[in-house]
Amino acid sequence: MAKSSRAKKVVLASGIILGVILIAAAVYSKSLIRLYRVITLFDADRIDQNFRSAGSLFDSRTVHSGDTVFEFKRAPRDLPKTYSFNGREKSVQEFLDRTQTTGFIVVKDDTILYEKYYRGNDEKSKAITWSVIKSLISALLGIAVSEGHVSDITQPVTDYIPALKGTGYDGVSIKDILQMSSGVRFNEEYGDFNSDINRMGRAFALNASLNEFAASLQREKKPGTYNHYVSMDTQVIGWLIRESTKKTISQYLEEKIWKPLGMESDGVFLTDSHGMEAAFGGYCMVLRDYARFGRLYLKEGNWNGKQIVPKSWVKASITPDAPHLMPGKRDTSGWVLGYGYQWWIPQNPDGDFLAIGIYGQAIYIYPKRNIVIAKTSAYQDYNKDGDDMEIESIEMFRAIARGI
Repeated sequence: MAKSSRAKKVVLASGIILGVILIAAAVYSKSLIRLYRVITLFDADRIDQNFRSAGSLFDSRTVHSGDTVFEFKRAPRDLPKTYSFNGREKSVQEFLDRTQTTGFIVVKDDTILYEKYYRGNDEKSKAITWSVIKSLISALLGIAVSEGHVSDITQPVTDYIPALKGTGYDGVSIKDILQMSSGVRFNEEYGDFNSDINRMGRAFALNASLNEFAASLQREKKPGTYNHYVSMDTQVIGWLIRESTKKTISQYLEEKIWKPLGMESDGVFLTDSHGMEAAFGGYCMVLRDYARFGRLYLKEGNWNGKQIVPKSWVKASITPDAPHLMPGKRDTSGWVLGYGYQWWIPQNPDGDFLAIGIYGQAIYIYPKRNIVIAKTSAYQDYNKDGDDMEIESIEMFRAIARGI
């Protein structure tokens, strides 16, 4: 009997060990798959597919659309054929082809004048927005302020997120973070394997917390003095929205923007393994919903008579209010575009403004002619000349807005 009992214990122990091994293998296998998907996300032979499938490649949360869809009218017409850039006449279609555009839409007076898809995308493709989502995060913060969840954006962010005490964000005002002027040290070079943005991507793949990564950053400059693009600044704003509203970003976005605007399709928000949304650039939506969000800001936050985002917030969002934020070359920024509350203001502004995402995503708004333009892309050479491409795209958008 004793021998039989020992044998049963050995079998039981072996079964437990095997179970642990299988569970560990499953856990690590999932992490390795996520890591593989992150490091191959921009590979030339799969970038188009990855950008329209990101919501299914990683952990995600659905932002549900409502029962009523806001429908655009249609009056198709051709795009202007050329635009001027650096003293040269250039082809609109050549630019769309060269930058590997996957979707392009032009809306004027609630009427779609042009809509076309490329490279395997179609009207149902939920293209990842990358940093275009930063402008939606800004809108959500404006709503949170108007509802009293956040009292004053001049407050230190640590008033709402105590976990950031002792970090580079300790004592930094919400407004400075919103204006990409937090002063934290962060390398956003996508072509540098060891940059902070790429370290963050690998940490995300290996199940690390995005919020903890943001909390690991340290101070480099005095806050409010230098405009330095830091994607983790937007992650902190997303964290603030979650802490102050006591809702997930997805829930708040669905309730305050997605359903009220009559978006036509569910959105998909990538999350880390702890359930926190990738507020800095992890949202996926169809092209016409890009345009609907653009229309909200074209209408100064008003949607068919209902003020969704406070008009004062929209105005402040697109109005640089300090020398280090003004468009044009300056010693207080590494870039020539002006900056507001997560919105870009072009050089020589004509009342126009835009949201920009890496690899060629954009929502461009030209109020003088009631124009909204949205573009999704999978531009493989972004790490080579992405900055120049973005400046050139603005001139193309302007030519289309003025000429269509």
